[in-house]
Amino acid sequence: MDLRERIRELCRQRDAIILAHTYQPGEIQDLADFVGDSYGLSRKAAGVQAAVIVFCGVRFMAETAAILNPLRTVLLPAADAGCPMADMISAEQLRELKAQHPGAPVVCYVNTTAAVKAESTVCCTSSNAVKIVQSLGECPEILFVPDQYLGRFVERKLGRKLVLWEGFCPTHALLRQETVRRLRAEHPEAELMVHPECLPEVQDLAEHVLSTGQMCELVKTTACRRFLVGTEVGIVHTLRKLAPHIEFTHVTPFLRCPNMKKITLEKIVGCLETLEPRVTVPPATAAAARQAIERMLDIAGAGG
Repeated sequence: MDLRERIRELCRQRDAIILAHTYQPGEIQDLADFVGDSYGLSRKAAGVQAAVIVFCGVRFMAETAAILNPLRTVLLPAADAGCPMADMISAEQLRELKAQHPGAPVVCYVNTTAAVKAESTVCCTSSNAVKIVQSLGECPEILFVPDQYLGRFVERKLGRKLVLWEGFCPTHALLRQETVRRLRAEHPEAELMVHPECLPEVQDLAEHVLSTGQMCELVKTTACRRFLVGTEVGIVHTLRKLAPHIEFTHVTPFLRCPNMKKITLEKIVGCLETLEPRVTVPPATAAAARQAIERMLDIAGAGG
């Protein structure tokens, strides 16, 4: 029995469902019951009826699933699959920031720990950050943590200043203007799509600044037949499945998240056999974080 067959058998035995982010390796995406971006995965996790959720992503995503669906067993096949951006702000640091700006609402990117979400007013994802900030109205100050580049993208869209934490995604920050300009010269007919976690000067060179979910929606309807893809390499597999008639060129081999690649078929087998490593969140932290996540889901709606 090969690994895929073993995983399917174990899923039946355990009453398990596999959720995978679009940055996961292609073989894991192909095996998953649902593939999506952070927002889509949050909505899906909240409604899972299976007893076990195998989350193929990174820790903050699995924590979000555990918060939204506390009666399920949430497994993260690679216990060390973290997120450097999420580690760039702690709950204590956020409390200090809030003390410096009393009364200011906190918008936290979903790429944060459960403890940081618990200190926040509302969560956001890259697909809905503009909508979430806009929903807060004309507050004198809004704190936006931890991704400064997503925050600057929101500032540009809304024409207002935010109080930004100086966090960033180390993977997306590797994409530089000179790389983009070279690729554009080599592929003059291609349109460039980049993620809002990229540097602002890179965003300025793109036709499309989109979340991973928005990239997937774009290629379903676009008339363009060639794209340069400026986000984590795993999404290229997703895009090619969605639009096999389109030519996708990934911009650089450096856009590869090492944490997203820690999950393997062997580790999925192991976690289903042992029901470990399990991701749990302390009840008080989960209750506070759930409010921020559910506010996001209520504001953003089904479309993200």
